[in-house]
Parts: sequence; C-alpha cells; structure tokens
Amino acid sequence: MQPAANPTVLGDFNRSSFNNNGITSTFFRSGSKFMVRTDGPDGALHDYEIRYTFGVYPLQQFLIAMPGGRLQAFGIAWDSRPSERGGQRWFALYPGQKITYRDSRHWTGIDQNWNYMCADCHSTNLHKNYDARTRTFSTSYSEIDVSCEACHGPGSNHVLWAKKEGDWKKFDTTEGLMIALDERKGVAWPIDPATSNARRSSPRPSEREIQVCARCHSRRGEIHEDYVHGQPVGDDYRVALLDQDLYYPDGQIKEEDYEYGSFIQSRMFHAGVTCSDCHEPHRLKIRAIGNNVCMQCHSGQKYDSPKHHFHKIGSAGAQCVECHMPTRTYMVVDPRRDHSIRIPRPDLSVKLGTPNACTNCHTGKSPQWALDSVDKWYGHAAQGFQRFAETLDAGSTTAPGAQESLERLIADREQPAIARATALSMLANYAPPPTGAAVRTGVIDDSALVRRAAARALSNSDPGASANTLAPLLRDPVRAVRIEAAEVLAGLPADNFPADVAAAFSRATDEYISAQQLNADRPEAHLNLGLLYARENLFDKAEVELKTALSLDPGFTPAAVNLADLYRAQNRDQEGERVLKEAIGRSPNDASLEHALGLLMVRQKRGAQGLDLLGAAARSDPGNARYVYVYAVALNGAGQTRAAIETLERSIKAHPYDRDSLAALVNFLEQSGDPAKALTYAQRLDELEPGDPEVRRMLKELSEHLHG
Repeated sequence: MQPAANPTVLGDFNRSSFNNNGITSTFFRSGSKFMVRTDGPDGALHDYEIRYTFGVYPLQQFLIAMPGGRLQAFGIAWDSRPSERGGQRWFALYPGQKITYRDSRHWTGIDQNWNYMCADCHSTNLHKNYDARTRTFSTSYSEIDVSCEACHGPGSNHVLWAKKEGDWKKFDTTEGLMIALDERKGVAWPIDPATSNARRSSPRPSEREIQVCARCHSRRGEIHEDYVHGQPVGDDYRVALLDQDLYYPDGQIKEEDYEYGSFIQSRMFHAGVTCSDCHEPHRLKIRAIGNNVCMQCHSGQKYDSPKHHFHKIGSAGAQCVECHMPTRTYMVVDPRRDHSIRIPRPDLSVKLGTPNACTNCHTGKSPQWALDSVDKWYGHAAQGFQRFAETLDAGSTTAPGAQESLERLIADREQPAIARATALSMLANYAPPPTGAAVRTGVIDDSALVRRAAARALSNSDPGASANTLAPLLRDPVRAVRIEAAEVLAGLPADNFPADVAAAFSRATDEYISAQQLNADRPEAHLNLGLLYARENLFDKAEVELKTALSLDPGFTPAAVNLADLYRAQNRDQEGERVLKEAIGRSPNDASLEHALGLLMVRQKRGAQGLDLLGAAARSDPGNARYVYVYAVALNGAGQTRAAIETLERSIKAHPYDRDSLAALVNFLEQSGDPAKALTYAQRLDELEPGDPEVRRMLKELSEHLHG
C-alpha cells in the first residue's frame, strides 16, 4: 500500500476508459492527482481521487477515500503484467457479473471496504477504530505498509541493542526482538540415501514462525485486535476449516485460502518444515530457483528426473510445483499455488470430481486418462499423505456410513488436524447430535482447531446436555476455542455450572461479545449478537442488533430472516411479514426470503400464497433439499400428493441421502396406495439409519401390507 504518486501508480491515467456493465469509467489526471470518473453510491457518475495504490504485481488496485473515514477498493484494477502476457490494461474484478451500486460488492459497498477487508494484513500495528455510534472509522497504523515490526513486534529494544545504547546488554540473548523466529537456526536436512528424502536434524520446537505468518496468510476472521507477537493465531483470529465453499473434499483450494490452511495439511508441515525453509521473507523470493528449492530436501537424482516425473527435462511438467503445487487463478489474473504440496490424485477426480494437476495442464484429457497414465508410470494408484477426501465428501452429504468414517478420521492422529477438525464439525449435521468419544477426545486434543471443532460439533444439540462435555473449553488457553464454546452454550443459566465454571462461562461470553463488537461495522457481527441475545431471551436487545445489521446492509438477508423469526417467537408475524416483503423487494428471487415468508403465510392460514412462495424458494434454490422437502410437505397438505411425490423424486436424484425427503416419500407413496415403491425408499432409509426403530417400524408395516 502506497500513496498514489507518479512512482507508485502503474495504471494508465491518460484519459483512458473502461466499460463494464454499461458504466464507462474514465481515468485521468488533475494536476498531481490521479482521478477516476465512475458511478458512485447513488449510481450517478462522479469524479473521485485515487488516494492509494494497493499491490504491484500481477495487478494493482486503487483506494478511494469516502466519507466516514472509509477507504474503498475500486472494482476496476490495472493488469500490471507485460502486454505480451495480456497485461497493461484495465479489467473488472468481477467479470460477467451485473454489480450495481446497490450491491455490497460494488466498490462503494461494504464488501469493498479497506478498513475491514484489507487493512489488518497490509499495514503494521493497525487499529480499525470503528465508532458504532457515528458509524465512522478513525483507522490508524504505525506504518502504511508491512514493516519489520509486523512480524517481529515492537522494535525499540532491538534498535537499542543494535546501537549498543542504554540497557542494550540485557537484550543480548534476544537481540531486543519480542519474538525469536529462529526455528531454522542450526538445523540441517540431511538426505537419507535409502529414501532419497531428508529428515530434520532436530524436531521443530514450536510453530512460532508459522503462526506469525498465519495471521495474514490464512482465511480467517478477526476476533481480537491487540495482537501480542508470539501468541497463537487462534487468540486473535478464527481460522477457517476445510469448509465446502473454500476447499474441495480432498483439501485442494477452491476459493482464496492464503496458504496456511493448505500448508498445515501437508506432509512438509508435519515433517517440521517452516515457511522460511522455502521462502526468504526479507527479499520476497524463494530460497532457490526452480526445482532447486525442493532439492534442498529431496534427492535431485531421484526426483528431478524423467524417471520420476515422466516429462521432458526443462518442460513445465518437469517442474515439481506444477504437479505438487498446482495453481488456481484468483482476481482474474493472479495464479496462486496450492500449498498443501500433495501427490496428484486423478483417482479422486474420477470418484469425486476434484481437480488434479494432470488435467490442469492437459486440459483436453479426462481424469480417467490421467489415472491410467499414473497407473502405467508407477504401477499403482497414488495415495499420498492426505487421505481424508472420501470421508469429508461422504460427511458433507451424510452418506451411509459417513458418521462412522468421520469418527475414524477424527481419531486418526496421523492425518492433518485441520481435516480432523473439519470432520468433527461435520458431526453437527447428524441427528441425534453426537456426544460420544469423538467429541470428548476432541475437547482435549493438542490442536486448537480440533478443540474448537469439538464445540461446533454440539452446536445443534441441547446446551444443557452439552455443558459438562464442553465446560473445559470455556477455560481453554486459546481465545477462539473459548468463544466457540460460549456461543454453543449460550442461553444456559449460570446455575447449570459449578461456580468456577460459571465464571469462566461469563468471561468467555464477554469475549465473544467483544469479538463481535470489534467487527461492529459488519452486519454479520450484529447478526451473531442478535442470535446470542435471542438465546438468552433478551429479545429487545436481539431486535436492536438484527435491525442494525439490516441498516448496515439492507441486502443482508440472514438478518431479515432471523428478525422475522424473532417476531414469530413473540407472536408478531405482521411485523415479520413486513420485514420479509421489504427484503424481497431488495433481493427478488432470494430463496431464503421466499421460504421464510412462505412458512409465515402457512402459519397465517394463507395456504395458497404460502404454497406459491415455498414453491418459488424450491425453484430458486433446488440445491437446498430442505426447501424442496418443505414445499413437498405443503403440496401434500394441500391435497396434491402426486405433485409432492414427483417433487421429492426429482430432488432425491440430486440429494440421495436426505433423510427427511426419503421419509416423506415413504409416507406419501403409502398414502397414494403404492406400498411397493414406498418400500424401496424405506429400504434406502434403513441403509442410512441402520437400526433406527422408526425406520424398522416402517419396513415392517410396508412388508406386512405387501405380503398380507
């Protein structure tokens, strides 16, 4: 990040223009200022000054100052690559998407706000300083860019030590640095002739360096602002797990993850490798050119050879990173490497549809071709270090046997902690919720990610039944774990706990509230507070928070849905109807709003309107099996049993393991006089819920009906 000036601005401001979504933006100079004429928050064209440049290569963004201390990232960026590589041009960061001034992703919108979205990682010692009362920022930083102190901490004592001034001698062992990033000091990686791989000469004593890097190189949300160098990343950030919208089931990157969540999946991480074993942080370069960075620890004779990679020497396919760290392109022109450093698994591409490095390059070939090639080269199917793909895929769809597979993965300490944590969090989708060994062992796991996920596993269970299991997490040494437990247990009276645990619960709840207040500029934070207060039966406070969320972003539909639900709980459906209709006016065809309003209409005995809305929700989001199921139930209730059956049969093709849909099909088919077909769905349900007494009863009754 740099002030906009002649040496820093790379884009063409010589009256150049760019058209996107029918809006022509013009870039020009006004004296020493860099300007853009473009659509503002009212949709009309205005002139704006570019205050800062953001980034250098392969693209540069630009920041515009707006009222209230806001800096906004402009939605048209400069491609700074050479022209022969397609660069030296303006381009839209959301190509092909119709983003108007009403959209939160518009450059003036809440999702393009530098103060929240960017600043914490791109400046040093940042304090957002958002005033919730005036809704303004007074954001401050020690340095505009990433400086030495961003990683090493306050440097005044280091300066004393370097200058040999004052009490410098007492800093001699630490050089006055707040945190020693010395895990590589004196370490060698001798190559074992038997395996051609290296082993660290001494175990990595800590994760200090990796945790420092993770502050910015992870997909995470900030929960605490006053960072102390050397404390775990989970004290200040809630790191994302291998969530379906961010990662493929095998852990490969889907959306931007910023390396940490990938790297801690890797065999390299588990062998003791640190970030700076490969990267030189002070020069922003890797430590060696090409394959030589990998040959620091792997035998070139074995691995940098066609006998290993089966590609021509010097070709792209002969580069280690092309197979083991394939790229995915973000922000249109920015290819980033997957740091899970995995063995290509075309067999998983065949089974699960995950990407693989082979067909990333050989785009005209199929995953089966890649699998056949690998089998031919090596004589066996590759497995690699990460062996959780099929389990997480099954867990995401609640397939038969998935719960048992998830529990086995959770117990497998040889697999990455982030994968075990993801598996543990998936248990929340099962009914009845888990309370067994998987959660109890997760509570005492060495990994803070796993302990946090142990709380999340019980998020859909009765807090009273979970209290004893999760009580230790309320005093966990890592803040992210404590506040997760507090959120899951919210609403429990203090007398459910012994006095010391009740005090810890109160402190952890206060930490949770503080984490949301830190992000009071975001509607999600107010939604979280609204849900917390609703569980505590503080309905007036909950209403205020949900209304605040909507005032910050009128298009934030979860707040509208939950506010309407809060009104439902208070017999105020008329107000809930108004909220939902206003939200639909802003976001037509939003399935969550149509579904919520449809349910409200059904409660109000306005069945025809309710049925239409529930049907609209099911059509708007056919990927949501719940919406389709509820619509089918409503159809059946309206006497349209045949239509209900047809609706569910279409849905079950896409969601073969949806228990509610299968159970409804059994009932509706039995009602319609087709017990034979009902039996087939009951048998499928029995595969999913073996031993379930209700399913056993269904099977028995249907069999008796068929066979007299």
